[in-house]
Order: sequence, then C-alpha cells, then structure tokens
Amino acid sequence: MPELIAPTTRLHSAWLDAHAEWGPGLHEDGFGLGPSDEVDSPDGFAAWVALLAEDSGPEAVATGRGCTYRWIVEGDRVHGGIALRHGLNDRVLRSGHIGYGIRPSSRGRGLATWALGRTLDEARVLGLDQVLIVCEVDNLASVKTIERHSGVLEGVQDTEHGPLRRYWIKL
Repeated sequence: MPELIAPTTRLHSAWLDAHAEWGPGLHEDGFGLGPSDEVDSPDGFAAWVALLAEDSGPEAVATGRGCTYRWIVEGDRVHGGIALRHGLNDRVLRSGHIGYGIRPSSRGRGLATWALGRTLDEARVLGLDQVLIVCEVDNLASVKTIERHSGVLEGVQDTEHGPLRRYWIKL
C-alpha cells in the first residue's frame, strides 16, 4: 500500500534509484530538487533533506512561503514526489500550488491521482479554497489526473519552459 512520507535520509539509495530512472536533468517534479543540490553523497543528501524539512517547518508555513514535500513510497521503493506550495505568490502563480512526478516504471498505477487527492486534503487543512496546478500541454497523464480531481482549465500559458496548461481546483 503506498503512503506519503516526509523526505528522509533513510531512503537515500532508493531515492537515487528513482532519480537515475528519470535520466539526466532536474525534472523530477514534486521533489524540490534544485540545480545546486548535491544529492549523491550521504552528506549532500542529508543537507538537501534538511532544507526540504525547513521549507515544510512551522515558521515557513506560518508565513505562507512554505512548501510541504512528500515522497510517494511503498516499502523501501520511492515511486515519486509531490509538493504543496503554500500561499499565493509569484512562484505559485508560475509553477502552481502542487507539483508532482512519478518515476517512469511506476506510472499507470494511479499513484499520482491517489497522491494528489491526499495533498488536496492537506491544502484544505491549510485553509486554501482553491489550488492552481500546471502541467505541460502534452502531458496527457497529468491532464487526466488533474481532471479526475475536478480541475478546470484556465488556459494555456507560454513560459520559459514551453507552453503549460493551467488548472484550478476548488476545494
């Protein structure tokens, strides 16, 4: 049975397996991985996990600038990640309140739909009345996932990352 857990150093090697499966680049949406994050060494990984925990901490949450990161896991296998950005700021307006990614070998099992449903519950607890989710125009799996949760297409916006669909979900 899958579960959403806070990032942990315990799953370093499992996370690296998922990361390697995506291939080169920083495109694992939902993990909060930045270009300067060094995750291969145990110390680098621990520092990155600590930063994610800080973003999810009470001070960040209280200011509305926080981001709650969760990993989608089953046993010791990391299937993907999902991030819930708090508040409504430039980053949220650009990237959405929620971003997620499922490793290629775990796709097609409904994990993204399941994780999004749980994360929408968390957004309600934070007091959000609607959330923005964006996805690439040709990512039909994400389109289906968002629409299964009653996402309403606002439109398509050209961005530095190419055209993105913008959906709103009322909570």
